Amino acid sequence: MNARQRRTLERIFTDPIPSNLNWKDIENLLTALGAEISEGSGSRLRVTLNGVRAVFHRPHPQKETDKGAMKSMRRFLFTAGIAPEG
Repeated sequence: MNARQRRTLERIFTDPIPSNLNWKDIENLLTALGAEISEGSGSRLRVTLNGVRAVFHRPHPQKETDKGAMKSMRRFLFTAGIAPEG
């Protein structure tokens, strides 16, 4: 994982939950963590990481995620055993 991906992971677990994280940075992080990502219908994205599955919606027309999506991503990563160091 590179420095940008580590910062993205740290921001996902930051309180208060950020609402302006770029979705492409999150997808890049998931890829670096070894997640299997497949396209669903519309803006859906199926993600499997460490045996945990989830479906997320890419934000549109904006590029940034909202707080609800960030909460879901945080819960998904935590369930998959991923958390920032420290």
